[in-house]
Amino acid sequence: MSEQLEALIRLACQAEVLARKPGNVHPEASFNDLDADDFLRAADAVAPRLAEAAELGVGKAVYESVRATRQSVATNANLGICLLLAPCAAAVGQGDALRPALARRLEALSVDDARWAYRAIRLAMPGGLGTAEQQDVSDEPTVTLLEAMRLAADRDDVARQFVTGFEDVFETGLSALRDFRAAGIERAIIGAHLRLMAARPDTLILRKCGPGIATESAQRAAAVLEAGWPDRGDADLAGLDHWLRADGHRRNPGTTADLIAATIFVALCEGVLDSARVRQWAFKLA
Repeated sequence: MSEQLEALIRLACQAEVLARKPGNVHPEASFNDLDADDFLRAADAVAPRLAEAAELGVGKAVYESVRATRQSVATNANLGICLLLAPCAAAVGQGDALRPALARRLEALSVDDARWAYRAIRLAMPGGLGTAEQQDVSDEPTVTLLEAMRLAADRDDVARQFVTGFEDVFETGLSALRDFRAAGIERAIIGAHLRLMAARPDTLILRKCGPGIATESAQRAAAVLEAGWPDRGDADLAGLDHWLRADGHRRNPGTTADLIAATIFVALCEGVLDSARVRQWAFKLA
């Protein structure tokens, strides 16, 4: 199970960065401090650690994954992905369907999980994090990781997944992959990205640019879908991509990208996406 799980984690991380999603890093678009190769190296680094989440514990698996990433990539590439994939990986193979197994794993999170996760966040030094009145990441937590995520859920959609049982992943992202998969793997991933962006303003954009720009980003993503994408609307998609990349990439929908990685992983585990086909597609691009 561990080798198979490791392969699915790696593939989900690879597929996330290889799909040419608007506003994100992919093989044809880089940021000043990150490119697609960085994300691919990070995928290799975190897959074996996250695959051991059930044994290590969710929080420690996140920390070990971030530490491994920092040894191969100069900046934070995948903190949100690690936070999302660790409980998902820990829930795989627990004798039940993934979503109820994940719900049990989230409820079982401990204060120790929070301590390890806080260390991971401090090590990753994510941009736009800010401070919190309660259980700030600069301090040692005194609550469980689930309780800590509950305090952040209104301002961070990675935290929101812990509180809602990964609602956005299972209900919005996974549904979108089903709806768009006839258009091909990459366009299915882009479609899920657009639908997640349209459903809720990206919280990385919210933290960096404020509620006005975050709301506008959601409206622009919705407009691409309303234009008939993927059958029509490629020009609208290109326009959204250009707008998101303006202003020094401050409008990067990075939280949505994290949700996409988790969505792809769940889709691979549940057979919504065929792992062999995704692997073949990814091999051509990597």
